[in-house]
Amino acid sequence: MEQLRHPDTGCPWDLEQTLTSLIPYTIEETYEVAQALTDGHYPEIKDELGDLLFQVVFYTRLTEESGHFDFDEVAMQTATKLIRRHPHVFHADGTPLSAHESRPSQAEIKARWEAIKQEERAEKQQLQPTESTVFADIPEQLPSLLRALKLQKRAASVGFDWDSTEPVVAKIREELNEVEVELAKRDQEALEGEIGDLLFAVINLARHVQVHPEQALRRTNQKFQQRFQAIERELSAAGQAPSDLNLTELERYWQKVKQDE
Repeated sequence: MEQLRHPDTGCPWDLEQTLTSLIPYTIEETYEVAQALTDGHYPEIKDELGDLLFQVVFYTRLTEESGHFDFDEVAMQTATKLIRRHPHVFHADGTPLSAHESRPSQAEIKARWEAIKQEERAEKQQLQPTESTVFADIPEQLPSLLRALKLQKRAASVGFDWDSTEPVVAKIREELNEVEVELAKRDQEALEGEIGDLLFAVINLARHVQVHPEQALRRTNQKFQQRFQAIERELSAAGQAPSDLNLTELERYWQKVKQDE
């Protein structure tokens, strides 16, 4: 990376990059890692992880050049944070707890984790004062589904949460009813708001039952694509395409594919 950024003999493209210009490439590489992990093809996983690591190296080269910090400092800060957040695994000096030392329960571990995270946010607030809010440092650039999940978790960390799934399910039914009302009114802006509320409620249910909504939706997307492609293959073998059939006929093929799985 140092050679790629050499002012005399480096690569012109690499020399032009800035911390912000790299953002789209980092996002793209992250999704490519997710796809490789989903596919489970280890040579591809290794390749994509390398591409993602290169992004981190690139950023830290830029910050090193500007006199802020280097790769080693980033790694050290992460190691320090992991030790601090896992008092059930490490002593304060970083040495691991021995097998005979007492361990907290899962509930105690979770409570301590949240307490440590709140302490870290308070420290960050002192270093870089911003509006005092439980939602501080949740990036607005996150995909909306993931941001909704983080907002809910953060609110739950200070007690704003239901303690069972029943009211969450009831909330989903309530939001669905409100969507149906707006469908009848045909007010597009209001309908968008109600559909957003419904999605937010469904994400809340996923959180309550320990299902990651992004992973669940990714699996459903993959399942839908595979089923429809199976229909396409079957129709292609008969010299047809999906556009040649009506919805009733396509639904019959869909049900057949589901039964064959």
